[in-house]
Amino acid sequence: MRRYELMLILRPDTADDRVQQILDRTTRGIAASEGQIVKVSPWGRRRLAYPISGHREGSYFIVIFEAPSDAIEELERSLNITEEVMRHLIVRLERPASARRAGAGAGEEGEDEEDVSFDEPYLDEEDEEREVIDESESEAAPRAID
Repeated sequence: MRRYELMLILRPDTADDRVQQILDRTTRGIAASEGQIVKVSPWGRRRLAYPISGHREGSYFIVIFEAPSDAIEELERSLNITEEVMRHLIVRLERPASARRAGAGAGEEGEDEEDVSFDEPYLDEEDEEREVIDESESEAAPRAID
């Protein structure tokens, strides 16, 4: 099974009990397809970058889960027909390169990926070689803050 991250943006006028129903239906759908919910994080109401269906704000939720790849299509279909969902995005989370190398040497097919932490950002070898630009040194940084 692969690990995915789902971001949901729900209409801000959706009642709290209806929001909970949508989240429950989404998590039950993942579990029914032999998936497993890792974490559900409500981000609260946030201002949108642009209006969507006349709304300037949305209620954000992040769901991290593991599921077989064929379950994603059914989840997408379910979210597309739900009126309260303004936008959603499902992204497959990659294993860090160090975990891929460590797992490749073990040679066992049935090994779990439980020991890998997906919560911390990681850098590829290419990223480590790039020069990091400190924005405080940039001429545009003070104007962007104002």
